[in-house]
Amino acid sequence: MTLAQILILAVIAILINSLRAWRSGAMLAASVLAVYWLQPRQALDSLTFWLPTILLVISVSVWAATSSFESQEQWENRAALAILIATIAAVNISRHLGFDYLIAADTPRAQWLLFVVSALLLAFWGRFRLRGRFSRIVLAAAALGIVGLFLLIKIPSALSTAVAWLSQLRGKEAIPSPVSWLGFSYISFRLLHTIFDRLAGRLPRLSLMTYLNYAIFFPSFVSGPIDRVERFQKDLAAPLSVDADGLTEAGTRLFAGLFKKFVLADALGWIALNQAYLTDAKSGVWLWLFLYAYSLQIFFDFSGYTDMAIGLGRLMGIRLPENFNAPYLKPNLSQFWNSWHITLTQWFRSYFFNPLTRRMRAARRPLPVFAMIFLSQVATMVLIGLWHGATINYLLWGLWHGAGLFVQNRWSAWTRPYFVEAPPLLNRVARYAGVFVTFHFVSFSWLFFIFPDASMARFALLRLIGVQ
Repeated sequence: MTLAQILILAVIAILINSLRAWRSGAMLAASVLAVYWLQPRQALDSLTFWLPTILLVISVSVWAATSSFESQEQWENRAALAILIATIAAVNISRHLGFDYLIAADTPRAQWLLFVVSALLLAFWGRFRLRGRFSRIVLAAAALGIVGLFLLIKIPSALSTAVAWLSQLRGKEAIPSPVSWLGFSYISFRLLHTIFDRLAGRLPRLSLMTYLNYAIFFPSFVSGPIDRVERFQKDLAAPLSVDADGLTEAGTRLFAGLFKKFVLADALGWIALNQAYLTDAKSGVWLWLFLYAYSLQIFFDFSGYTDMAIGLGRLMGIRLPENFNAPYLKPNLSQFWNSWHITLTQWFRSYFFNPLTRRMRAARRPLPVFAMIFLSQVATMVLIGLWHGATINYLLWGLWHGAGLFVQNRWSAWTRPYFVEAPPLLNRVARYAGVFVTFHFVSFSWLFFIFPDASMARFALLRLIGVQ
């Protein structure tokens, strides 16, 4: 997001909060518009309309699959559907009104808009036919479909190749070009969260209005945090007061995020380690400085966006969860991951790590404890790595952190008895040493993010430690 977009969204958030009866509806309309507005321009212009539209149809379909048949909020459901269709229609005709430079460069013709509306209506009314075992099959299929789409956008060039193939089917020139589907990565986790909770029987009853506001909430649409629907529902039903103190809290958080992103992160970007600096640096000392700059840049960039999201949400009475808690000051890797991208870590802990661990413990012939710890931690971190992209570098990044967590777990279990009655000074020194080691271990892992292939990351690591 640009600075101008963030400031405009802040004004919209303040206006939405001033409403009473139509607050949820206005929030939904603003979020739908933001889904289109924030999308980057695509080489194939029509994708600027179709990718967010598909995302909205998927969101309604997942609500239909997860919603309770006994839901009584029928008027809210119909109102949400009407707002959604009206907003999509407004986006569709935007180019005829001279607003195509804001939202979409090439929106489809009327018959395609009718197709979108029909898909939304089919998903909406299809909820009344889901029962029992068939409902669970639909939920499982929906989860697999979302994971499949997720893999499609994370494998380099896969989505662009698929788009080129579809263009060829339509008789047009098929030229693979980069495609960016902004927001799908984070929305998919929210959708999967509701599917898994519905399968477990713990999903609260949700109207379509509440569900869509949760899934595509515009402050957290681009980079999280990943909220839980039951917590979001509570704030949506009884929003926090946005009085003088609330405005101060929201404004402080918003401007802290702006300062982190557009001052600190952007300034560090000039000296952050990259491929050119790796080959041009005459001394390993400069490489260390460049690596430190990158480590700080990625933190200020990501946590800055989180602060802005929390500030925008607070302007509307919604308190989004925290996503960072001084991660580089933690004394071990476990505490780092409890403080870095907290909501993503909690999501994987709830829906992958804990179920996997329980399943291994319940096996007829359970593995040794150390083996279960190793497998569960490595598998979890590999998945988190692949969430960033399905490449060798991200796989190695996940293996690096998984192995590091296992070593730290075993080291902590072995040394804990020695520190229970140790002098305070020794514990303090051990903590500072832990912060130093953890920060550098994490900084080394960013090499897999910085460089395009594993061999270059390996070369950078060897240069940093003075081997090459």
